[in-house]
Amino acid sequence: MFYSVVRTIAKFILIPFYRIKVYGRENIPLDGRLVVCSNHASNWDPIFISIAFPRQISWMGKKELFKNDVIAYLLKKLTVFPVDRDGSDVGAIKNALKVLKAENTLGLFPEGTRVKSMDLNNAKSGVALLGYKSKAPILPIFIESNYKMFNRVNLYIGKPVDLHEMIEGRPSPDDYLDLSKKILYKIYDLKSMGEDS
Repeated sequence: MFYSVVRTIAKFILIPFYRIKVYGRENIPLDGRLVVCSNHASNWDPIFISIAFPRQISWMGKKELFKNDVIAYLLKKLTVFPVDRDGSDVGAIKNALKVLKAENTLGLFPEGTRVKSMDLNNAKSGVALLGYKSKAPILPIFIESNYKMFNRVNLYIGKPVDLHEMIEGRPSPDDYLDLSKKILYKIYDLKSMGEDS
């Protein structure tokens, strides 16, 4: 309920200032466990995606966002949970798997931080690990914007990816990293949807 109320308020406030256009909405599974993965250029990204997405998203956010008690409380009410980007965060992985086990939607950024252009070496293996272990499809999203008021925000949504169809046998750490790079490439490749439209 809290998420829905905040999402509605955010749409009411932001949509007059940012023209959000969604391409590939038909690719969104409307039920079942799902991992939403996007490129990340601005702190606005999870907000814009959540506004446009028909399902509630539990975002994985950097632990620094939780230093303020009031902000931490609000984020937790919005089902955002912290992750330590500098190391292997077992607690964050457990929280993410719990979200997916409950047949809900997990949101994260494969690069782990904000970047301006594609570099496959920025991919983190945790994305593929979570998708593979939870058996949740990965939904790639490319967000395109200059993040200035009264300008367009384009969301390009690709088809869900089943990691179990991309690899045979039990993945190694190197396999997880390679899969994450392939996911990241699929995300940036979605920009061509806008060029063709």
